[in-house]
Amino acid sequence: MTYLVALAFLAILASLASALFFMLKDGSNGKKKTSNMARALAFRVGFSIVLFICVLLAWKFGYIQPTGIPAGK
Repeated sequence: MTYLVALAFLAILASLASALFFMLKDGSNGKKKTSNMARALAFRVGFSIVLFICVLLAWKFGYIQPTGIPAGK
């Protein structure tokens, strides 16, 4: 489970970095603007949703256990 979460965070950061790259480079030097930045940000949102669902399912199936602060306090 740890590897899945780490891989998802890396995918989220890579997608964010590619969106930054496209934001800085698209439309410069007379090139036409593309929708690459919007696509990269959409992938980032998708990766975040998948990560959240995976964490919820891992908790539901008992792969991870909550620890720390007790609920309600």
